[in-house]
Amino acid sequence: MINCHHHQLAYVNGLPPLTAGIKKSPHDFMVDEQLSFSLEGEGTHDYLLIRKVQLNTEDVVSRLSKHAQVKPVAIGYAGLKDKNAITSQWFSVNLAGKKQPDWQLMNDDQLQVIEVQKHSRKLKRGAIKSNRFQLTLRNFEGARDDLEHRINRIRQHGVPNYFGEQRFGRSDANLRKAAKLFAGEINVKNHHQRGLYLSAARSYLFNQVLSKRVAEGTWSTVLAGEACILDGSNSFFVPEGVVTASIEEPVDGADVAPCPDTSPETLMQRLEHWDIHPSGPLWGAGELPTLAAVNAMEEQVASTFSSLSDGLVRAGLKQQRRSLRMQVHALQWEMTGSDVFLTFDLASGSYATVVLREIVQGTG
Repeated sequence: MINCHHHQLAYVNGLPPLTAGIKKSPHDFMVDEQLSFSLEGEGTHDYLLIRKVQLNTEDVVSRLSKHAQVKPVAIGYAGLKDKNAITSQWFSVNLAGKKQPDWQLMNDDQLQVIEVQKHSRKLKRGAIKSNRFQLTLRNFEGARDDLEHRINRIRQHGVPNYFGEQRFGRSDANLRKAAKLFAGEINVKNHHQRGLYLSAARSYLFNQVLSKRVAEGTWSTVLAGEACILDGSNSFFVPEGVVTASIEEPVDGADVAPCPDTSPETLMQRLEHWDIHPSGPLWGAGELPTLAAVNAMEEQVASTFSSLSDGLVRAGLKQQRRSLRMQVHALQWEMTGSDVFLTFDLASGSYATVVLREIVQGTG
């Protein structure tokens, strides 16, 4: 039986004895997206920075499509954002051969167009430098010293780079659909939906590998046979040579990493400077690049959940890698009464809820 049981994934410092209310209202969870490139100021694509509340990314795409009278495929975005939050997010709309819309006419209580700029190319998935989070934890209960200690450890060591619960859908619906898809019980023709289900299966396997590494205390350590992924890059390397692969979504301009000095001293130094990270598998066809005990453990997880790993191979996905750890940048906190305010930056593809789970247990 496949079940996410996110609370059963291993914790770095054990289950927090601290509790707080998370996402009690959209204002408690605010996210601002930072693009990884500069906009040119000319071109056929309008780039819109949109602040939304109680809307998911697909809702905004639908509104943009209707307002500009373009097909959804003409609209680009870099990543998905929570519905139960206040988020600012970039979208691109290809207006080639179309009349220039008045974007301000879209503004209402749920959506506001903050900025509009021109650019020559469509916004692609993963083209985010970082996401800035401003979070409010309500009705905090526990020792303030323990809270401070956990935050300081996160500043120093980061957190395990788990995929967050939202990856798997409400009540793990995306993962359950993936299992049915692989069992031949359902046929999914919608490309977007199919992608969600495949991603959920892949993410589940990755989380299982990472949880084992966290339990063993090796999630932030380079082991013998490790595939080390370069920070902010699509490349990883193993001692025999160099491999280029996407962390998750293909990004333009991936370069082969220069063959590195793989002496233990150099690797440790690069690890401490957040230049490289141990990695885990995003499952698909092809040989795992890892060796020795690391390889055996990854193969064992894939074997345990063979319905998912075999299904991903049959679906045509290729082996890729993802960092086992994430750095939490500019982490600050303050407490007012029983409320805790947190601000921090995360790289694209990392989840704020994963940071929070190492700090507090969420209450209903």
